[in-house]
Amino acid sequence: MPISSSPTEHPRPPRVGRVRIRAVASVVAVVLTGAALVGCTPPSRTVAGSSVTVAVSGAFTSLNADSSFGRASALNADIASLTGSGFASHDDRGALVPDPSFGTATITARDPLTVRYTIAEGVTWSDGVPVTPDDLLLAWAAESGALDTPDAGADASTDPETGRVGPLPEGVVHFDAAPPHGLELARQTPQFGDDGRSLFVHFDSYTAGWQTVLAPGLPLHVVAARALQLPLRHDAAAATDTATADPDRDAAAGAVRAARAAILDRDTGALTRIAEVWNRGFDLTGGTPEPELLAALGPYRVTAVADGSVTLTANPRYEGSRRPAIETITLTTVDDPAELTRRFAAGRLDVATPVPDPALAASLAAIPGVRVVPGAASTLEHLELQFADSRNGLFGELRVRQAFLAVVPRQQILDEIVVPVSPDERLLDSFVLRPSDEGYADAIAGNGAREHAGVDVEAATALLASAGLVSPEVCILYDPADARRAAEFALIRDSAQRAGFRVTDCSRDDWRGLLGVAGAYDAALYAWDTTRLGPSAVSAVYRSDSAVANFTHFADPQADGLIDRLAATDDPAQRTALLTQLDALLWQQAYGLPLFAHPVLTVVSERVAGVTRSPLAPGVLEHAWAWTPVAPGGSARTG
Repeated sequence: MPISSSPTEHPRPPRVGRVRIRAVASVVAVVLTGAALVGCTPPSRTVAGSSVTVAVSGAFTSLNADSSFGRASALNADIASLTGSGFASHDDRGALVPDPSFGTATITARDPLTVRYTIAEGVTWSDGVPVTPDDLLLAWAAESGALDTPDAGADASTDPETGRVGPLPEGVVHFDAAPPHGLELARQTPQFGDDGRSLFVHFDSYTAGWQTVLAPGLPLHVVAARALQLPLRHDAAAATDTATADPDRDAAAGAVRAARAAILDRDTGALTRIAEVWNRGFDLTGGTPEPELLAALGPYRVTAVADGSVTLTANPRYEGSRRPAIETITLTTVDDPAELTRRFAAGRLDVATPVPDPALAASLAAIPGVRVVPGAASTLEHLELQFADSRNGLFGELRVRQAFLAVVPRQQILDEIVVPVSPDERLLDSFVLRPSDEGYADAIAGNGAREHAGVDVEAATALLASAGLVSPEVCILYDPADARRAAEFALIRDSAQRAGFRVTDCSRDDWRGLLGVAGAYDAALYAWDTTRLGPSAVSAVYRSDSAVANFTHFADPQADGLIDRLAATDDPAQRTALLTQLDALLWQQAYGLPLFAHPVLTVVSERVAGVTRSPLAPGVLEHAWAWTPVAPGGSARTG
């Protein structure tokens, strides 16, 4: 369950159990023009000449959204979701949907867990080079950590201002991958299948996310050519026209063979150079990157990058299940709500997911031909308590935790902060299940959540008296720049003082870096991004020995047992049963309080059809390939 500071945060393409910060707000316009792009043949579903303009917040900083630096930008994740492909994804209810048009993932052994990842015939990068198991091998090498020099790390060589990792010392291998999500359990070097399209990956222990943990990220032929200084073209004349010439197939294959040998032989010198390119070679430093860096395997490819603008064009070589209808998507920055309204009124924008605000929603809804749809994101607001090493040392005692939670005004927070924007929203009553999940209704009926809808000052006072405490202090950590979170803090402070608590302000601009730090605070207000709430995410937050995201120092042997059983099954019914038991245990231990799902607004004009925003999708762009332009007469043009 990733960390989020606000309803507009999210930086990474979805994979099971990743911990990440969330940030996105986008706006889209559809324009129909008469001419198709020169030099490419759009897929059969694509409407020639159709274009979409998307206003986004944040910056496009890297073509590698799987690195620590790349994951820090929302736009990187959105673009990666449209330019990449994988073996499976999740639908709006979290159910896994395989994509056989890209390939298949199959368990071939259980002890140890062995998975065969097979790429479908005919799948190619947008530059015409076939996608092979070697591309999967690079993803394994980068994200498993198995080839990294022990204790190398990159903290000392990371720019504190940008977060970009610096050059690697000679002889040091370090892939600066984002936090682990399953491949860290696959330390053994994978084996290639005899069919030339498969890679066998062995996991040290069962991981429920085996179908989604491995997918091609960067094209190995490009990484290898740059790292090992190998040509991608044998034809000298073609090499002078890099904007239009595809790589030579033999040259690309030669680069791939060299990189494969380096990985399988664990050649430190070559791996250092490969890691260096993987870490830094796809970061953007101004202007459109060199064409070979833009090779994509999803429905879209990046074709231009300028100041505050990114252009995505339908990938003519994509033959998968997500063939796009809109030919061109242009992403451009629009941060000012007033400017957003002006552009909608002028007909220059057609879809938006702005930061929810009642006044903005009203002004947009007043524009003819524009519809404003409230909803909920996968970002879940919560309050958590420090079980150990807190600022005032209060919450190691169950009665004190129970007393404090009894005076948190959950319903008032919802009514005053969320309902004005999203009238149909309800309190979130589970730590580990979403309202859309199977079993949610049964779980909340018996987990004790309903006892915390209101405030019970009398019970809190009695619990404090039994614990022998008078006027205890609770310092709450939160983001002071987030107006909604500041309002939550004020409501909790005013309510808690009725039972004798002194709630003080531990807010800091650098609050993320203080999570879990001993002596820094007693309680924290922030959000989990549960876009992919898999077993590894649950383990990262609630397992006693987790060093990833167990910021509360919560430790419970029974919870550990449930989490271990959860990680060992892929049976949906058993998972639901285990999550229900874990949820009830967290309520019994007064872990904290889930509050609400962050509200979102989706603003849609009548000129585009098919715009949806799943609560489990990272943003409205997740399904942009499914949008269709609407002709002036009102009928969708699908080509």
